[in-house]
Amino acid sequence: METAAERLIALGAQPAGLSSQIMAYEIDQNEARLATQRLSRFVKKSNGAVKTGDFFSSAISWNGNGTFDAIVGNPPFVRYQQFPEDQREKAFQLMRTFGLHPNRLTNSWVPFVVASASLLGSSGRLAMVLPAELLQVTYAAQLRSFLTDYFSQVRVITFRGLPFPGIQQEIILLLARRGSSTKPGIELVELNDASDLDKHADKRFGASGFKKINHTTDKWIQYYLSQSEIDLLRSLRDDPKLTRFGDLADTDIGIVTGMNEVFALSEEEVLEYGLMEFSHRLVGRSGHLAGTVFRNGDWGKSVKSGNKAFLLNIPPVALEELPYNLVAYLKKAETARLNVGYKCRIRKFWYTVPSVYIPDAFMLRQIHLYPKLVVNDARATCTDTIHRVRFKQHVSERHVAAAFLNSLTFAFTEIMGRSYGGGVLELEPSEADGLPVPLLKSASLIPNEIDALVRAGLIEEVLDITDQKLLVDGLGLDAHQVRMLRTIWIKLRTRRTGRKNGNG
Repeated sequence: METAAERLIALGAQPAGLSSQIMAYEIDQNEARLATQRLSRFVKKSNGAVKTGDFFSSAISWNGNGTFDAIVGNPPFVRYQQFPEDQREKAFQLMRTFGLHPNRLTNSWVPFVVASASLLGSSGRLAMVLPAELLQVTYAAQLRSFLTDYFSQVRVITFRGLPFPGIQQEIILLLARRGSSTKPGIELVELNDASDLDKHADKRFGASGFKKINHTTDKWIQYYLSQSEIDLLRSLRDDPKLTRFGDLADTDIGIVTGMNEVFALSEEEVLEYGLMEFSHRLVGRSGHLAGTVFRNGDWGKSVKSGNKAFLLNIPPVALEELPYNLVAYLKKAETARLNVGYKCRIRKFWYTVPSVYIPDAFMLRQIHLYPKLVVNDARATCTDTIHRVRFKQHVSERHVAAAFLNSLTFAFTEIMGRSYGGGVLELEPSEADGLPVPLLKSASLIPNEIDALVRAGLIEEVLDITDQKLLVDGLGLDAHQVRMLRTIWIKLRTRRTGRKNGNG
């Protein structure tokens, strides 16, 4: 409030009238009292400028009638489970009036943005401190669409580091304008940290170049690109010559054991307790998937390195029906209270891991440099750090795994996945299923050649081969378009991996 009062005075407002120009909401009575005291620096009587109570109740009572010229806020980031039910229902009721459909993933900041927008006049402005999740998470997809429909101009300021010292939350600044504009659009501006804000403060909207708004739920990460790059991706996204990965295979998360310390074992541990009869081959980390095919030799190498290369798979029977050596192992785990975690606790038999099966292939869930699909020749399974893939009928597994490595699929992976602090790109099964894969001319690829190049770390050489055969010969793209797709991938990957650690 102090900053708002100072700004109004700088613009020529009279101190005596400030209490009629500013309204603030604070649910905590003590904080509201302190805010009123701070406002008293500028006015003798605040006349109720600071309201105490539930913001959502007041927002509903205004019934979407635009009242304010500007709204500034830093809404609380409260997950659904911790969002007080009475406030949550009012917040969700307001969202529904705008055609949005909240669910159990909806964080409290989402309805705060909608409620605030509903209180703006026809040329009002919004400024919010929000989690960077707005750019890319699925539960904020409807909000992204709402914002691009409701506002004519949107500016998003992001940071390479964490702008608030001691707060491990990756945030953005959302600035938006209502009203008609000769230059509608959206721009993303990336700063190093909060110290750069003063230098950027006076820059006009669109100074970094407005991009044409795509009125969809698409992730906003695309707006880091140039308009020509965005246009190319949009033109290719629905190309009938491309195949959605979900039409080729089903993608599923890896096995959730509930306690890897108990169920993921090294060879030494398996032999010590005589558990080979109850063990499956296991891939525990994506780093163990060296090529585009996971072979028996790859798994054997992992075993010899002492990795957790075995999964304990125990049938759902009572403890007394299991052999003595296995019972001894489980009793030891119980003594160490390794069976009390939630995932183990909710199972009828805590030691029986659900959904154990051998997939046809693996897909990286957390991606550092580039996405990868790996055919499972070794008949292993994997934990949930890796996705499991089951191909549909009449699919040439090795050729699909080779074709998956191309600049177009790489570029769309960066757009469709989500990145958090630390530079890791995460790809959920639904996002993997939506990835476009160019398969025309894929039969001309030599899978063993691609596998060998990947193992040697020569991904650029792989792309030179696959881009020519799949994108040029197969899709009919020209050299400039192919270079642009490669540039998009490198640009977004470099931005992602170059960011400082933080939690998104």
